[in-house]
Amino acid sequence: MKCEFCNSETARKKVRKPHWFKGNLYIVEDVEAQVCKECGERYFHATTLDKIDRKISGDHEIKEVLSVEVLSA
Repeated sequence: MKCEFCNSETARKKVRKPHWFKGNLYIVEDVEAQVCKECGERYFHATTLDKIDRKISGDHEIKEVLSVEVLSA
């Protein structure tokens, strides 16, 4: 597929995705995405995002808990 920002080709890759769900931030590893070879823009299929939501909603193993600082601009 073509990147909508720079018109370069994308390639299928597994990535680490920050994912917001019900006001909480999750980091999900090994998520399939199309990633632009030129600018790095990432595209996720809707079924992939739905699958992440279902996984978070159910019982899931927690690999690691991170502390994140939130700043004002």
